[in-house]
Formats: sequence, C-alpha cells, structure tokens
Amino acid sequence: MTTTEADQVTPDSVGAVEPADHAHGHDHGVHGYHKQKDEHLKRLRRIEGQIRGLQRMVDEDVYCIDILTQVSASTKALQSFALQLLEEHLRHCVADAAATGSGIDEKVEEATKAIARMLRT
Repeated sequence: MTTTEADQVTPDSVGAVEPADHAHGHDHGVHGYHKQKDEHLKRLRRIEGQIRGLQRMVDEDVYCIDILTQVSASTKALQSFALQLLEEHLRHCVADAAATGSGIDEKVEEATKAIARMLRT
C-alpha cells in the first residue's frame, strides 16, 4: 500500500479505521519509527508476501489446516510489527510529550486506545 492509498483508508464494515494522523490532526514530522523505516518496510513487504502466499494457497485448493497455519503465522508477524511500532511510539512520541510537558495526556490516551485495539484482535 502506498502512502497515497493509506491516506484514503476510511471506516468500512470490516473494521478499517481512518489513519491516526488524519483523525487527530497530527503533523507529518519525524515519528518514532523514522530511524527503522527501511527495516519496517522490509518487514511489511515480507508480511505482504505471506498474505499473497495465502491467496495462492486458496487459489490452489490447499488443505484448510495448512492455510490456517499460514494465517496464524501472518497474524503473529503483524502483531509483532505492531508491538514494535507501539514501543517506538512510547519511546519517542510519548517520551517527547512528557519531556516537554506538551500533549502528554493526548499521547497517553492515543497509546492506550492503540493497545485496546490490539487486544481486541
């Protein structure tokens, strides 16, 4: 998904949500994941490959348990990515807000909501 495609995400019946930057009016400055951006993109491409593999498995009528095993691996990969991103958010965005005294309540609330969303999955 390109940045342009990500910016066009809107709520739908399967639970997609508007990107946080647009929902909360955040600027597009340097974020906590900036230093690992290339690593993150590489990881997401690997996950994308896993999802494409799932599509091929279904297309090729692979045994359902084998597909479920791959779904589990893909889900764990996304969860691991999300946890790393959350950690970087806490270390960068929340820590900066705490250090400057500006917006700390908002940053803690955002992180809490993100954790709640992750726990619902």
